[in-house]
Amino acid sequence: MRKISLGVLLFCALVALAQSGAQNAFTPDQIKWGPPPPFVAPGAQFAVIEGDPTARSGDFTIRLKMPNGYKIAPHWHPLRENVTVISGSLKVGMGDKFDESKMGTFPAGSFAYLDPDMHHYVMAVGDTVVQVHGMSPVVFNYVNPADDPSKK
Repeated sequence: MRKISLGVLLFCALVALAQSGAQNAFTPDQIKWGPPPPFVAPGAQFAVIEGDPTARSGDFTIRLKMPNGYKIAPHWHPLRENVTVISGSLKVGMGDKFDESKMGTFPAGSFAYLDPDMHHYVMAVGDTVVQVHGMSPVVFNYVNPADDPSKK
């Protein structure tokens, strides 16, 4: 009896969510890709999965689809960044200067978190998709202000 009650409760919750219009589950073909925000160099595609990464607070989940060789210059974030490699491989280096020889490679399925103020840089190996989640707002602070695409 308890299993049936739990099942009915779960079903009712799913129906209520479906009727609310809020999408909380996605198949790959339902993800809406668009251009990246100005603080990320053109050439990648960007999708907001959950939340508002520009809000003053709250959870967010985003995806970044990058072509082979796509680079993000050394930067840091004031809030923790949680990154999962969905497909392809992501090379990551730590520090203030982009140095490919000092980068580690993270294949699909890898996860990493970067605490606030950790200076890092990335490069896609093959077509690569990463998912990033954390607390809003998403802020990119480029080590070298000249590397900030929003200033160009």
